Amino acid sequence: MSIVIMVGQLILGLSILVILHELGHFLAARAFGIKVDKFYLFFDAWNFSLFKFNYKGVEYGIGWLPLGGYVKIAGMIDESMDTDQLAGPPQPWEFRSKPAWQRLIVMLGGIIVNIFLGILIFWVLTIKYGETYTPNSDVKYGIVPGSLGKKMGLQVGDKIIAINGKKVVRFEELTSTEVILGNTDLTVQRGDQTLHVRVPGNLINDLSDMGMEQFISRSPRFKFSVDSVAANSGAKQAGLLKGDSILAINTAKIGFFDEMQAQLQQYKNKQVQITIKRNGNVLQKEAHIDDKGVLGFFPKADLPETKRLTYGFFGSLPIGATKAWGTFTDNAKGLGKVFKGEVKFNKAVSGPVAIATMFGSHIDWIRFWSLVGFLSMVLALTNLLPIPALDGGHALFLVVEMIKGKPLSDKFLERAQIVGFVLLITLMVFVFGNDIVRQVMKK
Repeated sequence: MSIVIMVGQLILGLSILVILHELGHFLAARAFGIKVDKFYLFFDAWNFSLFKFNYKGVEYGIGWLPLGGYVKIAGMIDESMDTDQLAGPPQPWEFRSKPAWQRLIVMLGGIIVNIFLGILIFWVLTIKYGETYTPNSDVKYGIVPGSLGKKMGLQVGDKIIAINGKKVVRFEELTSTEVILGNTDLTVQRGDQTLHVRVPGNLINDLSDMGMEQFISRSPRFKFSVDSVAANSGAKQAGLLKGDSILAINTAKIGFFDEMQAQLQQYKNKQVQITIKRNGNVLQKEAHIDDKGVLGFFPKADLPETKRLTYGFFGSLPIGATKAWGTFTDNAKGLGKVFKGEVKFNKAVSGPVAIATMFGSHIDWIRFWSLVGFLSMVLALTNLLPIPALDGGHALFLVVEMIKGKPLSDKFLERAQIVGFVLLITLMVFVFGNDIVRQVMKK
């Protein structure tokens, strides 16, 4: 059932994005009096569709090949490679008959809609939920770095007080894109010392394989007590009760939750002695640790209180717009790192399998719409790339035409479209295969 929910959310999210993206092209074309022959979600390859109907001269439908969607604009060389329509003289309702600036707007229509959609989604989420964060100044026990964080010089209990010289206000900033994109200077307070730790520019390569927790845990370091005990667990076997404090595992003293986790990982499938404090009394208990290094209880964490900021209807707009634009620019920076060779391409891209896992195995509408907003900005950036067959490729050729003062030849555009389409299919196959390899490697 969980797989069905993941796939269902993926299809719903991508369908919303594709339909609205193509609607941008459709509305721009109709605004300039250009005829649109087809409007499809997914591709009706070899003219086979799952569903279709005609309305006011336009064929609307759902294709069988789930690789996006398209609008077929009269008099335009596109992925359909239908060149018969270009044999006759240009007609006033055709794409090729319109001025270059109008055709450019039609090509950018989908990208513009995606950007506005992303801003709208983040705006509405900000109106409804505001912003919740942990004040960095309230973090008492510092951070819990993983293996990657320790490798670059971070230690358990460090307090990161500035990023690139700017004071850290929210603890969540420590795992923001500003940090994980690398080449970042962290100002660290360690006891009475203040020192600097450099985040390498290729951190994303390792994060892609190992996850954020191997850099810095998203939760601050915290003390804990037992809140509830799982059935048929080592904690249940040992008789742990709500309110118990774990003082030691075998001979290792325990003061923080991360210390306990580290000890449990050393005793997988083994029996251990647990020292606990209950109502002022110190007791010894025996417990079995399972093969995942789990004792089997839910902790009551001594974490700092989060703060929530709320904004009015109009006050939420700049916050939402900033979040949306930040998503766009962060992905552009990440793409730049790929071209510079700092980040491996297979580590930077995610396909449908990875995106489905992001949606999760249960329905969470906040996460769903946050991810749709994120993907809308990513789709806008991707389509802006100057690759033939993408909107950015068409836009590039139109800009060249405007500079030259005359259109590029139909033959050149046809060949460019074929090259671009082959590149996109190759990329899709690579990304899908890369997703599968990642999932296999995780298991």
